[in-house]
Amino acid sequence: MRVLLIGANGYLGRFVAERLLADPAVQLTALGRGDDADVRFDLATGSPGALTRFLDAVHPGVVINCAGATRGGARELTRHNTVAVATVCEALRRSGCGARLVQIGCGAEYGPSQPGSSTAEDAVPRPGGPYGVSKLAATELVLGSGLDAVVLRVFSPAGPGTPAGSPLGRLAEAMRRAMQSGDGELKLGGLGVQRDFVDVRDVARAVHAASLSAAQGVINIGSGRAVRLRDAAAVLARVAGYGGALHELDTPPGPLRPTIGHPRTEPDHTPPVAYPYPDGCGSWQQADVRTARDRLGWRPRINLEESLADIWMEAACRI
Repeated sequence: MRVLLIGANGYLGRFVAERLLADPAVQLTALGRGDDADVRFDLATGSPGALTRFLDAVHPGVVINCAGATRGGARELTRHNTVAVATVCEALRRSGCGARLVQIGCGAEYGPSQPGSSTAEDAVPRPGGPYGVSKLAATELVLGSGLDAVVLRVFSPAGPGTPAGSPLGRLAEAMRRAMQSGDGELKLGGLGVQRDFVDVRDVARAVHAASLSAAQGVINIGSGRAVRLRDAAAVLARVAGYGGALHELDTPPGPLRPTIGHPRTEPDHTPPVAYPYPDGCGSWQQADVRTARDRLGWRPRINLEESLADIWMEAACRI
């Protein structure tokens, strides 16, 4: 099976590439903006015609799109997350390759959920920010394209390679700084938020399964369990061997800054971090993952403690 992977150098794409390369039946071609891609192509600025010519030359059976942006203004997010997907869909429609499309969506497309509830694929999406809006628009383009396509709505990916700007990445970095400086207490805000964390390697397994299946439409990929960020912080402290006290700041919605040790007395020029983090999903998200089980034969295997241990190993290397 010949697979074209778009965004192979991104956070998710790296693990998807690793998973696909482990399958001897897969012939993998990576397309992206970086120099190490097999083919350099920028979806945000490239034309559908140019991509069509490449598809006709390579003739993949599956196209996996892991490319996109998680940060930036509405215009940038639209360009990388929506316009880029429109380019892929149009190129596939024009091409004679007949490839199946596996598009990576996100849980932010749903927006805030009722605490205690599990969000299924038939929930009405109400994204709470420009990122979720741009990804939802991409999903609608894929679903309306008439292609053989599936969209995997990935909730909160975690594990090795977790971006430093993500909630778990910020926790690990704050703990690293506290241990490096010998601070006996760590003060953080926004720990009451609850998210469905799923290991990035489990996500890669889901993408692989989706590429081999005939499933179409939207499929949630998550752990099926919401975890309070405060509890994740406690597990991370145990994994890291941090014996200091964890204090949650009583921080109302709005910009926040993590504080290590005693509050600063000098002016703080650290850029503010959006509360609780900029996914527009409110205080609670939990995926209903029964469709992934039934249609892909997929279940998450890696627990959050293992994901956090891998996040900490990378942070500890910077001590």
